[in-house]
Amino acid sequence: MKKLLLRAVAPVLVGAALGHASVAQVRPQIPQNPSAQPNDSLQVTLELLPDSLVAMPAPIDSARLVWLRTPPQLQDLVGDRVSCFETDVPHAFNASVLAFVRLFTERQRSYTQRVLERENMYFPLFEKYLAKYNLPTDLKYLAVVESALIPTAKSRVGATGLWQFMGPTANDLRLRRDDWVDERMDPEKATEAACKHLRYLYGVFHDWEMVLAAYNWGAGNMQRVMRRTGKKTFWEVYPNLPAETRNYVPTFTAIMYTMKHAQDHQLHDPTLRYQRAELMDTLQLGGRAFDLTRLARACGYPDSMALARLNPELRKPWLPAGYRPYAVQLPAAVRPALSLVDRATLFDYCRPMAELPTPLAPRTIPLLGVTPVPTRSLLADGAPRESSVDTTPRFRRVRHTVRRGETVASVAERYDVTPAQVRRWNELSKSQSLASRRQLVVFVPIKQAPVPEGTAVASTAPTHPALMRAPEKVKSPLGQSSPRIAVASAPAAVAEGATVVAEKTEAPRLAKPARPIRSQASSVAATTPEADDSVPNDYVVRRGDFIEKIARERNLTVAQVMSWNHLTSEVVQPGQKLVLHPTTADQETEATPTVVVASAKPMRAAAPTEPKEAAAKMPAPPKVHLVQPGDTLYNISRRYQGVTVEKLRQLNNLKSDDVKPGQKLLVAG
Repeated sequence: MKKLLLRAVAPVLVGAALGHASVAQVRPQIPQNPSAQPNDSLQVTLELLPDSLVAMPAPIDSARLVWLRTPPQLQDLVGDRVSCFETDVPHAFNASVLAFVRLFTERQRSYTQRVLERENMYFPLFEKYLAKYNLPTDLKYLAVVESALIPTAKSRVGATGLWQFMGPTANDLRLRRDDWVDERMDPEKATEAACKHLRYLYGVFHDWEMVLAAYNWGAGNMQRVMRRTGKKTFWEVYPNLPAETRNYVPTFTAIMYTMKHAQDHQLHDPTLRYQRAELMDTLQLGGRAFDLTRLARACGYPDSMALARLNPELRKPWLPAGYRPYAVQLPAAVRPALSLVDRATLFDYCRPMAELPTPLAPRTIPLLGVTPVPTRSLLADGAPRESSVDTTPRFRRVRHTVRRGETVASVAERYDVTPAQVRRWNELSKSQSLASRRQLVVFVPIKQAPVPEGTAVASTAPTHPALMRAPEKVKSPLGQSSPRIAVASAPAAVAEGATVVAEKTEAPRLAKPARPIRSQASSVAATTPEADDSVPNDYVVRRGDFIEKIARERNLTVAQVMSWNHLTSEVVQPGQKLVLHPTTADQETEATPTVVVASAKPMRAAAPTEPKEAAAKMPAPPKVHLVQPGDTLYNISRRYQGVTVEKLRQLNNLKSDDVKPGQKLLVAG
């Protein structure tokens, strides 16, 4: 019986225990207090969780606040006046425009009145150039936004002048800037540059609101915002603009409204000092030193800076001597006073009292082996002028075909130039190697012509009487007897280091000079290496050899090998036999020492027909043609008699018919 009772009671007890546990986990409901107010702090705390983001106040819009504080009658009045503007420039009316209207007409009345004083001074100039470039006339109010009509205004970022041009923009618009003049502050030149810039911006955006924003922030920045947002009007991209640019267009509209309705807001006052444009005249300085303060005193102005204010583009009230031609702006009323004296007296009086600093002359960098060309400024400073222009070419352009195994250094050594020059002429990097059969351009120096025999040479040591003896008669090649030049023993002459100068003859030497007399000591002037039995005198060219390699392995030069073997080119063939030592004739020629010439009596002039014969025997100098744009080998050959295209190729070692302007070609041998 007990077991049956327990079975019946157990489920009831378990259910009761679980029911109490679930009731304990339910949040208790707070009874409503009928006496609690809606702003009860307890109730607010329970309903709103303490979240800082929810409790953060919204930012206050100052333009919206001004709009709400403005009487509706004033809102409607200003809105109607702005909407009645017949102009193409921006004149939309909103809360931002109204905020700036109240700023210029109420809180900043003195600023607006200062602008009204200068209005008649600059607006006629603005209207003239705006009409010239077919721009809306109301764009003249843009200068008020930029500089308040102050020509010398300068912003914190460096924008200068009535139209506040930055340096790069001024350079694009051809406004000159230097230590003495800044044309951004010239009202006339800056206004014309501003009209050109506004016309360019309108050609880019085709919307005047976007043009004004681009004038302030830059065309590139506005185009990037348009590409990023995909929008094309000012008020669509308004949230993506910086604060200054967002306020720029509303400020322009507010300034335009304020200037047009200044009388309605009682901004004009009899106490204001209105400025008006006056007739101006110019005075050409012509590079003279000039002081405007002295000219102002000469004209009778009580303020010495009066004329300086009429020339705001001048950084200083004076200009140094030697400055570029400059015209000073003067009132036309001072012309009668200046006409009483001549120009020389006026410029002498207006010369600065103290010595003015002068521009530094350009300093040329001296380069080894390069003579600076005398420019106009160097000639003005007293640099020597060139007596005659030397048109003789100093370098010869050679094309070199790279052979297998050649390097930049070997090519440079072959032509007696530096590896750096070879790389620069052919645009080669330092680590770039030469490929076989590549064409390289090398400029080989041309040796200067030898000094004529009649030229006097300065003696380096006093002459010694023992080194000379009386001349004896020798029959010349032309049949007349001429004195033989006597020479002492070469070792003695070289040891003493004596050089005797021959007196210049009265008549030019007509006959071909005789071959110099050999000295007994032939080893004095010899430059070739001494004979060595261990070194073979002859060499048979093998496969892969070239003349530079053969010369380098035997401590010789390419010129020596070519001279000893009478080669006209550097091409050698396998099996060819080369002589690697000077021949007897070469030794006799190379061993000739410096001739010690005694002073001889002037020779008697020969027959009058001999100069013609001597002139006929002398070779004519080669003719050189400077290639002009459009020239070809065929056109060049037609200009010279007896010259063909093939002959031009042979004379100039040309592989093709291509010629470049400035290239020099031999047209006659």
